[in-house]
Amino acid sequence: MYKFWQKTIQVLSVVTLIGTFVFLFWLYKIGILNDQNVLSDWIKHQGAFGSLFFLILQIIQVIFPIIPGGVTTVVGFLVFNFWWGFFLNYVGISVGSIILFWLARRYGKKFCLLFMSEETFFKYESKIDNKRGYEIFFILCMLSPISPADIVVMISGLTSMSYRKFITITLLCRPFSIVAYSFFWIYGSQFLQQILK
Repeated sequence: MYKFWQKTIQVLSVVTLIGTFVFLFWLYKIGILNDQNVLSDWIKHQGAFGSLFFLILQIIQVIFPIIPGGVTTVVGFLVFNFWWGFFLNYVGISVGSIILFWLARRYGKKFCLLFMSEETFFKYESKIDNKRGYEIFFILCMLSPISPADIVVMISGLTSMSYRKFITITLLCRPFSIVAYSFFWIYGSQFLQQILK
């Protein structure tokens, strides 16, 4: 049964990735990704439910990392204004990370292996032995916009790191990675469009 769920989640990851690209293409076709006026109108029609839905989506994509989190983070900044988009991303990702940390601590290795290969698991688990070195590694991953953050959060749940330390590092470091990742994709894509014109 465990192997069944492991394979099911792997298949869902691929399906979700394809669905994400289809969804982004649809947003582009209706103008949401390339016209700020369409964006504003879309948000006004969603009201508070739009923000609540996005917040819940961000929590879920961290807990069950089969949705590309980087994509939803960028969409948050595009769909909402900068500060509200940042707030929703920050709260959603932070809450999701804390829950993911708890799940990994509660259910251990078997839970982690639902979302990563054994090779990936052992690669990151090997870093746990050096406690001080791992904490520095964890901080750098939380700061970096290109690190496998969800994997590192799960592995951290298997360490002796306290909830207090985990939450403190997460809350202090996540803003940098969220903003850096989003700015890279938003302004990087605009720069690429200028070059291709």
